[in-house]
Amino acid sequence: METVKNAANYVSESVQGAGSEASKEANKQVAKDSNASLGTRASATKDMIGDKFDQKKHETTADVHKEAAKH
Repeated sequence: METVKNAANYVSESVQGAGSEASKEANKQVAKDSNASLGTRASATKDMIGDKFDQKKHETTADVHKEAAKH
């Protein structure tokens, strides 16, 4: 039963990590857009950094659940 729970958590964390990565890439494009205002670009840069942090957190947690599901 614990293996199933860990597998489900692995999938959940992987999906959340992918979502954070997509958001990070979208914010990256806004930050690079020379037509956007300086405030918009700065906000996108801040959000991109937060998304990158979230992505790594979810990927790390997913790896922990993946390893736990193996045992």
